[in-house]
Amino acid sequence: MLKEMRIAGLGVACLCGSWLSSDAVGAQGVKPIPDFSGYWARSIFGQESPESGPGPILNLKRRPDGKSDAQQLVGDYNSPILTPRAAEIVKKHGEQSIAGIAFPDLSNQCRPMAPPYILRVQEVQLLQQKHQVIILYQQDHQYRRIRLNDSHPKDLQPSWWGDSIGHYEGGTLVVDTVGAKVGPASMVDMFGTPHSEQLHVVERYRMVSGAEAKAYQDRSEQEYGRPDGPSGDGIFVDFDYTGPGLRVEFTVEDKVMFKTPWSGAITYRKAARAEGEWEERVCAENTFEYHEVNFIPQAAKPDF
Repeated sequence: MLKEMRIAGLGVACLCGSWLSSDAVGAQGVKPIPDFSGYWARSIFGQESPESGPGPILNLKRRPDGKSDAQQLVGDYNSPILTPRAAEIVKKHGEQSIAGIAFPDLSNQCRPMAPPYILRVQEVQLLQQKHQVIILYQQDHQYRRIRLNDSHPKDLQPSWWGDSIGHYEGGTLVVDTVGAKVGPASMVDMFGTPHSEQLHVVERYRMVSGAEAKAYQDRSEQEYGRPDGPSGDGIFVDFDYTGPGLRVEFTVEDKVMFKTPWSGAITYRKAARAEGEWEERVCAENTFEYHEVNFIPQAAKPDF
């Protein structure tokens, strides 16, 4: 049965559950497209390191238990993946953090987030259609539109989320993003590692078992720990531990900021409570959450 869902503000409808597991497709010997739809959540902000090869930079500052110190974000500016220009910026951000100053990032400045930084948002909803996939993010009403079986325009104009195209390779959704605009606080991770307009990100979304998802999450929490307060202990106590997980493995290239391509990953798990209620998290209009900020960010002129 065809199930239609209108997406407010986007002017599109999601035809959910009708074409994702077609018997006809299966009969032709083509692997059915997996159903990634639904609400997914993760318990940390950080990026997982790959099994091998260059990975994301890690925090030099540690808590007594050995985990990353979220109150002092000092990225490893000696990492071999960084160009001198990028290393200098990461080091500067680390010095600010040690001094007790929260350096500007895309989250605390209420700005749009390009991948892979946007993967820090802890809860998402995926909507699949024949011609596109839309990802809704819990924070700041952000979303991404991934055009399927398309190509990047030749006259691509940089934008805050970049231009994303995708295709399915068996049970994997491959997303290719270029054209991310560079502005204040443009970065790829929570340590302030910068990117240029040459940023090229490839994400690969695939389903994993519940046991695999838990193992990935447990390993990540050994590195980063859970955030304090509601971000770590709110919706995440309601994970569906019996259901599958959603693994996103990504590769980053940017010859201006990185000496070599590097890879990372994040792992989502089913967010059971979110099925009943989507928690709205606003930024610029939210004056009660930013305890150390005495202003609401404003733009002197339009960005476009």
